Amino acid sequence: MTAELVRGQNHPLSGTRLEIRVSAEGPVVAGATLAGANGTVSGADRVAHPASHRLPGLEVSRQAAADHRLAVDLDALPEDVHRVHVLLALPAGAGGPTSFGVLAAPFVAVTELDGAEIATYTITDLGAESAVVAVELYRRQDAWKVRAVGQGYAGGLAALLQDQGLERALETAAAINEAVTRGTARAVAPPPPRTAPDAAPPRPAPDPAPQSPAAGGGPVDYRHPRRATATPPAPAPAAPPAEPGQPPRPVAGDANGWTMDERLYNQVWGMFEDLARSAAAYRSAVDFAESRLEQELDKVLSDPATRVGPAADAARAEARARQASLVEQARAVLDRDLTQLTAEAEVVEHALPPAFARWDNPVWHGYQVPLETPMALRLGDLHLPEGTGLRIPMLVRLPLERGLWIDSGRPTGFESAVVDATELRRLAMETAVAHAARLLAVYPVGDFTVHVIDPAGAAGTALAPLLQTGALKEPPAAGAQGVSALLQRLTRRVDLVQMAVRSGAADSLPPDVDTAEQLLIVNDFPHGFDDRAVNQLRYLADEGPSVGVHLMMVADREDARGYGPVLDPLWRALLRITPVPDDHLADPWVGHTWTYEPSLVPAGSDVVRQVLQRVGQARQAYGI
Repeated sequence: MTAELVRGQNHPLSGTRLEIRVSAEGPVVAGATLAGANGTVSGADRVAHPASHRLPGLEVSRQAAADHRLAVDLDALPEDVHRVHVLLALPAGAGGPTSFGVLAAPFVAVTELDGAEIATYTITDLGAESAVVAVELYRRQDAWKVRAVGQGYAGGLAALLQDQGLERALETAAAINEAVTRGTARAVAPPPPRTAPDAAPPRPAPDPAPQSPAAGGGPVDYRHPRRATATPPAPAPAAPPAEPGQPPRPVAGDANGWTMDERLYNQVWGMFEDLARSAAAYRSAVDFAESRLEQELDKVLSDPATRVGPAADAARAEARARQASLVEQARAVLDRDLTQLTAEAEVVEHALPPAFARWDNPVWHGYQVPLETPMALRLGDLHLPEGTGLRIPMLVRLPLERGLWIDSGRPTGFESAVVDATELRRLAMETAVAHAARLLAVYPVGDFTVHVIDPAGAAGTALAPLLQTGALKEPPAAGAQGVSALLQRLTRRVDLVQMAVRSGAADSLPPDVDTAEQLLIVNDFPHGFDDRAVNQLRYLADEGPSVGVHLMMVADREDARGYGPVLDPLWRALLRITPVPDDHLADPWVGHTWTYEPSLVPAGSDVVRQVLQRVGQARQAYGI
């Protein structure tokens, strides 16, 4: 049962992994401090805020928003931490309200990971305050509790942090406000809360209760415009009961993780590993059966007395029967695993967020520009010959640790016989555009920029969705002069950001440096590129990912071989994918050769253009 707290009340916490959910009428900054037994914060490294959003056992949002989810793992906190204070503040200099008194009362809920509420608190009676300590998690005799605090500060974050004993409170508050100001320029308003048509009516507000003497008197107003009809997000459903003797029915998101996206990501990788190991066990069993058959046949043939005649025929037949029985048993086990994994894949596919989903997934119909960068991106699907009907999503972590080489040359798979060279080049560029569109769609507005090098102007048709929707800030670079200018600009950005990071002066970057993640699509490489351009691309491939510059090469590997070993480092630095199914990827466990299938847009679908239009509209709305 949920405990609805008033100021000063506390409630025990039964678990140690929690979420703290904040809902406000407008954008607020959410943070937290880690304090000792005396309530003092020892230094700025014990303050979690948008510019430093992760501490041991604690993670907060990276920008101001109307809704927040803070992750807390009490067991992972440093041993000297006895109190966790959750802070809310209005963004300074954002042109919005300057005090909580003009807004509806913020609402805070402490929940379990499945969304079940443990305790809630509506922070009432705020006036001129622009910062507030919302709730406190505190430890008493190895047990944790939550207390509703609601202590406001008219002096803002600086006064709040100073009150908690932080020595450099003014500098820390300024750093938080600056980080929030930069993030607010790229943020979009969250969508209104959705309520299912058959949702239960809102829980009636309890009778007004008197405030504690410290609250200043007056009844508690539990009403909240964002709370009235909203319900907590549904937890991952429990597995339906299985039939006797049958495996449990699959459930989406039943892996470990703080969020549903993390649980789905881990579940997909678990499926990938399960299929790899099941196929390895089957292949090992088949190899054993073949080896045993050969040994038994050799034994029969090695004895002249049993080499011919009915006895020899019977011995050979028995050996082949044993071999067939072993293979049949192994296949039955594999089929069982494939059936279970296929059922799980179907359930998981329908629950995937846009960053993980295929382009034909209905989740794209309700696409909204996200507020935070996802943890991973789908590049395609993987399957093995033992189970061609089972596709495992190929997910890579974001930001990309390696660039991509989309091979426009002849593949080795079955598609090589039906796709000619011209069609392959067209498909390769369309694949690049689809991946670029997905990256633009899953990053917050303004946090990702795409550039294109098209020396001969041959990719105009494939680039149409990016050009017509305004997703490209500038036309593709063409000709030697355009290619040189763009490469020079990106290498300069890498140099400047690297120097700023090494010197700890990230705020001193020139104003013309775009700090968003950058993707450079290079078409028809290496035709039309001189030695200087090749060296710049190699530099970007090696040094760019660490500072947010990523390459996507559309090129024929065989053509590149003609340039000798100079391009080998570039080739090795990138992850090769293909525009048609191809057998060229191996898993890290048993080294199977997997068939990769690109994540392509269904024929006749306009989903990419629609998604990019929404991205473009969001950029225009925020002047980006």
